[in-house]
Amino acid sequence: MDRDTPTFNLKAVVQETGIKPDTLRAWERRYGLPEPDRSSGGHRLYSQRDIDTLLWLMARQDEGLTISRAVDLWRSIEKEGRDPLRVPEYSLTSNSLLSMQGEEVRSIRKNWIEACLAFDERSSERALAQAFAVYPVETVCIEVLQKGLQIIGEGWYEGTVSVQQEHFASALAMRRIDAMLGASPLPTRTGRILMACPPGEEHVFGQALLQLLLRRRGWETIYLGSNVPIERLESSVEMVRPHLVILTAQRLQTAAALKDMAELLHQKGVPVGFGGRIFTEIESLRDRIPGHFLGETIKGALDHIQDLVPMSPPMPTPKPIPAVFRSALSDFQINLLPINARVSQLMHTDPITPSQLSSANLNLAQNVVSALKLGNLDLLSFDIDWTKAMLDNHRLSHASLARWLKAYAQATAEYLSHEGQPIVVWLENAGAAIDAATENGFSGGSQSRTKINGSKNGLHT
Repeated sequence: MDRDTPTFNLKAVVQETGIKPDTLRAWERRYGLPEPDRSSGGHRLYSQRDIDTLLWLMARQDEGLTISRAVDLWRSIEKEGRDPLRVPEYSLTSNSLLSMQGEEVRSIRKNWIEACLAFDERSSERALAQAFAVYPVETVCIEVLQKGLQIIGEGWYEGTVSVQQEHFASALAMRRIDAMLGASPLPTRTGRILMACPPGEEHVFGQALLQLLLRRRGWETIYLGSNVPIERLESSVEMVRPHLVILTAQRLQTAAALKDMAELLHQKGVPVGFGGRIFTEIESLRDRIPGHFLGETIKGALDHIQDLVPMSPPMPTPKPIPAVFRSALSDFQINLLPINARVSQLMHTDPITPSQLSSANLNLAQNVVSALKLGNLDLLSFDIDWTKAMLDNHRLSHASLARWLKAYAQATAEYLSHEGQPIVVWLENAGAAIDAATENGFSGGSQSRTKINGSKNGLHT
């Protein structure tokens, strides 16, 4: 394929580079790089050269240049009559995390994904063997395994991939990571790093991958795994005495649990680094955690950790939670049982099943508690938007979602005091918004979900 032929849409470019769509548009507008064509419908179309250009600019950023300086360097090389992509000292292949790009990486990743979806373990291992024979471990883990799992996860959300297929792929990826961890060298650096996921967090691939890369760089790591009770973390910290504790969360509920863990460690004077999908998507959450945000990418996390362990900088002071949220939380927790019972009464004629209703009530209650603990009820939109889009992709009724939210708002209005009114108002507004979206022909939230899921190669999945 001609590398100058405009072939790839915006989503494909975001997936390949990890650049956020807003950032990509800003670069095009401010610096004129890259220069995509437009389809007949007005949508951006990028060539392989455009993707390579973005990777080149990102490589310069990794070397310490600002984006404006990186663009200036690109332009100066062009003025000399040379192609920046062909200048040896700035070659993409010199950076192991960016070397596996273009048609070949897409082909290997595609083969691995197809094998996983077909439950074909032998073919999946063959695809990985092909990749590991040519490319560095870090490159294969990020470009094939992590990105592959992200694509499969999007397929589940869109209704094209089953839960069994997703679990099969995750198990194969984790098995490969575990095997490489078992073969990793003994520590050569001074400093011990403890890693754990907070209560309720089952998504561990991103943290396991980070552990592997830390081990390969000589760090001593102790991994406690998923869903770690806070008491277990406390006893482990007392025994291990780590120089840094790394915590990751992907969802609103586990972000609140991570906050509780970080506060405990802060009281004990133990440095904390944290990350995960939800902190990448909702930047304001980072200010609520007494710890150091490790960045949006695996590469960024490695760099931060390398500075944090030997230097032990002061821990950031989190923003305090307003008193109104603490009062609302207490009011909600006291009245939770009668609220749920009232919702069941109000929804008894709806086609939603009792088990679905019970699950929905539990999930919403946990999210309300988490949002209040984190000091912002608008954080509930993170899960509501996801739910709207999933309903559409699985051909379920948005009207049922709106009726349920209205029923929950009515129940909270009946049982909560004035202290709980922020919860009532938020639920009423959410139900009205979904009603309006349904009337206007709302057809899925795939765009919203893409934003939530992200495509950066960070401590996700």
